Amino acid sequence: MDDDSDIARTLYLWAQGVDTHDWALLTSVLCPKFDYDYTSHRSVSAGRVAAVDWVDHARKRFETMRATQHSMTNPRVTVDGDRATCRMYVTAWHVADVDGVQDWCTIGGEYRNELQRIDAHWLISLLRLDRRWTAGNPAVLDLPTR
Repeated sequence: MDDDSDIARTLYLWAQGVDTHDWALLTSVLCPKFDYDYTSHRSVSAGRVAAVDWVDHARKRFETMRATQHSMTNPRVTVDGDRATCRMYVTAWHVADVDGVQDWCTIGGEYRNELQRIDAHWLISLLRLDRRWTAGNPAVLDLPTR
């Protein structure tokens, strides 16, 4: 495969790891320490973190939900040596029980991620979400973690 395809595949595997609760897969596509910026969704959600810690937090968050589905399209990749950026549209469905009733919330926007080639593999070094819209019940996204 070429770099563009490998980079898009890394991001698709990230979504697969989240949606299938495959925490080992999710960890495998992240740099050991990486930056994240979800401030378009939660104003305090940004920083630098160890991949294993971020995945542990993600596990606690996503295991409170019945299902998620991250559909990502239109990857636009720019490669500069062993560094790359990839912009990709996202529609992320989240389904959970809120007060005993199944409910949902969907986020639409764009991932603007950065990746680094390490040992011939593209890994996410910056995970950034630019949320553009939300539909449904936002309480689904704020359930207590386990």
